[in-house]
Amino acid sequence: MADHTATSGTNRKVCVEHLFKVFGADPADTIRRIREGAPKDRIYAETASVAAVADVSFSVAPGEIFVVMGLSGSGKSTLIRCLNRLIEPTEGRILIDGEDIVGLSADALRRLRLNKLSMVFQHFALFPHKSVGENVEYGLKVRGMAARERREKALRALEQVGLAAHADVPPANLSGGMQQRVGLARGLAVDPEIMLMDEPFSALDPLIRRDMQDELLKLQQQLRMTIIFITHDLHEALRLGDRIAIMKDGRFVQLGTPEEIVAHPADDYVAAFTRDVDRSRVFRAQSLCRDAHALSADEDAGVAAERCEALGREALFVVDAERRPLGIVRHRDLERDATATPGDALITDFPSTRGDAELVTLYGACATGLPIALLDDAGRLEGVVEPLEVFHWLGGTGAEGGGAASSGGEGEATPASAAPSETRRRDHG
Repeated sequence: MADHTATSGTNRKVCVEHLFKVFGADPADTIRRIREGAPKDRIYAETASVAAVADVSFSVAPGEIFVVMGLSGSGKSTLIRCLNRLIEPTEGRILIDGEDIVGLSADALRRLRLNKLSMVFQHFALFPHKSVGENVEYGLKVRGMAARERREKALRALEQVGLAAHADVPPANLSGGMQQRVGLARGLAVDPEIMLMDEPFSALDPLIRRDMQDELLKLQQQLRMTIIFITHDLHEALRLGDRIAIMKDGRFVQLGTPEEIVAHPADDYVAAFTRDVDRSRVFRAQSLCRDAHALSADEDAGVAAERCEALGREALFVVDAERRPLGIVRHRDLERDATATPGDALITDFPSTRGDAELVTLYGACATGLPIALLDDAGRLEGVVEPLEVFHWLGGTGAEGGGAASSGGEGEATPASAAPSETRRRDHG
């Protein structure tokens, strides 16, 4: 089993090492058989034991949304319940901020759940005899917080999910989507460092489900919690996850960014999930970013034309001293007058975008035929995206031989980052 604890050094909020959960009479024998490579079906036939989690290792960085995706029976819900010991692991380590929680006493585990971990379930699990506000206050009340303070924190959490006006009504008065917002608010009220979410939106209608995904992403931009999110829906996983682990028969069969999983499925099982994915909404402009090889406005036109030819580029951007683009100049215009400078042939109306833009948003820019400027928050040129490469990538040919995930050659696209990043923003519209 490959070790997926890819987040290195001290940048680990959660670290799981060789975790097993076996249901059966002789767990040690089942684990031995798994390590010897025996398949799940044969183990069950011979021992009536099931390894719901079978030698899983991974780590999660602070502020990361880590999604575990799998079909029913894959072991994902057992895994997340092991992380807060609602289900006791059979073997392995679960480290939170470097502390192995598998060995914690009941009192220490209770403090951990009260102060550091929060969980949101698929079914809302709201107390019907309590008001919305009292439901949100519950964890704070268990913690021993004074009534006035917990009321203030509950109202603040309800405000975050747009339900402050409903604090004093019973949960039964709310729609399913609103009740799930209450569940989310209850989790937020305790100011958790880590939020565990077990298929929290799967019982909701599709439109409400998307609204809840939007809500979670907006909250994450504000709060930067560490979130471990369970789902059986690949589209939800791709939309939410900084990284995604795909689980089958208690194991992780692939772990990577959404872009990596769609571009390079590890096996036929993963490929079957990704076959019908809309690539234009998974890949970002930064996935196809190339070095701009920008020119200065006073550069010799003949030299600039030679650079275009050597690079195989039809056009290059011209930038100022702060690397902000002044415009773009075409190779053919540079060749027309060798005594001019790039500034004399400048096209100032050029397409531009940000690195986090979905490829679907670039269609209009691609129609210009000009390279698309990739700009940072200060308007500086980070790189360019070539229109033809966008269409090759969306057609699947861009992934051949590594595509935009390769690096190291002249003018090649830079690799999409495999690490969780604050710059990986998503469309909330």
